[in-house]
Amino acid sequence: MKKIAIICLLGLLTFTSNAQKHYQYPMPEYTPTQGNLDARKEFQDMKFGMFIHWGVYSILADGEWVMFLKKIKADNYERLADFFNPQDFNAEEWVKIAKSAGMKYITITSRHHDSFSMFDTDASDFNIVDATPYGKDPLKELAEACKKEGIKLNFYYSLLDWKRDDYKEGKKGDAEAWDNYVDFMKAQLTELLTNYGEIGMIWFDGHWDQKEANWQYDEIYSLIHKLSPSTLIANNHHIQPIPGDDIQTFERDLPGENHGGYSDGVHVSQLPLESCATMASKWGYSIYDEKFKSAKQLIHFLVKAAGKNGNLLLNVGPMPNGKIQPEFVDTLKEMGEWTSKYGESIYGTRGDVIKTQDWGTITKKDKTLYVHILNGTSEPYIFIPELKEKISSATSFDGKTKIKFKQMKEGTFLYVDTNSMNDIDEIVKLNIK
Repeated sequence: MKKIAIICLLGLLTFTSNAQKHYQYPMPEYTPTQGNLDARKEFQDMKFGMFIHWGVYSILADGEWVMFLKKIKADNYERLADFFNPQDFNAEEWVKIAKSAGMKYITITSRHHDSFSMFDTDASDFNIVDATPYGKDPLKELAEACKKEGIKLNFYYSLLDWKRDDYKEGKKGDAEAWDNYVDFMKAQLTELLTNYGEIGMIWFDGHWDQKEANWQYDEIYSLIHKLSPSTLIANNHHIQPIPGDDIQTFERDLPGENHGGYSDGVHVSQLPLESCATMASKWGYSIYDEKFKSAKQLIHFLVKAAGKNGNLLLNVGPMPNGKIQPEFVDTLKEMGEWTSKYGESIYGTRGDVIKTQDWGTITKKDKTLYVHILNGTSEPYIFIPELKEKISSATSFDGKTKIKFKQMKEGTFLYVDTNSMNDIDEIVKLNIK
């Protein structure tokens, strides 16, 4: 009997876990506009973007979750706004750092979980224009700089809120408070989509705070589609895509993997894909965080994401003065040197040519396959399994050296000199018929 009870309990837990991987409330049928479909393709072509987590939490220099983790009361947290005066913020400088790194779009936090709005909003007084001595709208300046430099601007928007009473009461079951909170979000989303020019994407986060709640996405998504039909919707909800999602995003992980612990049971869809990752450990600025990833590690993440048919959204957490910390700037400069030389093998490509191998991955553009050898082998060749395309020739990336290959039924042998490989990524071009 005890054994049966345990089996039943495990079955129930499995069912519950699986049930949480899907949004349980009805959504209207969604047919993307042609503009939306074009935006999806453009997004897939861009491949590399900058994520920016910036807010009053940067003053405490302990990451974006400091209010929650340090259990700071809302009225005390409000006082941070009095000290937030980022006089060194320069939108053009930020955009040029991103562009020089090879990034094609920027996604910035318009409002994070702490409820502080980083833009001029009539829906809340707790914002950078009304509550700080800075008194200006950095998102307006960023929108202008992005337009000037040809960078697409996206807005991150938090669904959850640690400060607002209507969210807290709504979470406890107060339907009227919950409706009021949803109306607040819709008011802010309307501002973001009407006051800053063309916005490429709204990037939601926080669904996981209430996995079984009715977030009223039917109303929120419909509003976005009505206001800006070509604006894409991404939702970091950690469940299967919801009707109306245009992008499937993976937190700290490559599509189909779950090393970060946020994608358990989530399957890769046919939507455009994106992986978001940090350059150190935390998203928001932290003076304690020295777990810096090297340029090589991050380039490998970018390449592997492309090999899995996805984008990389790489995060920086600017300091309270408005500057991006020098460690990140230096690493992005190194990445820019690589993308300026080898970007052909990333931008505009598609992945899923083969499964990721121990040695690396493959990206594809038209009639060219780019074999990215990220890790050397003990053999004088690499083996490419299940390659369906017929190869006509193989050369080094610059096209100056012919590479010997043997294509067989079980796979392809590519004979490369493992003793003289590029330290970061040895790229071989395969021309296919």
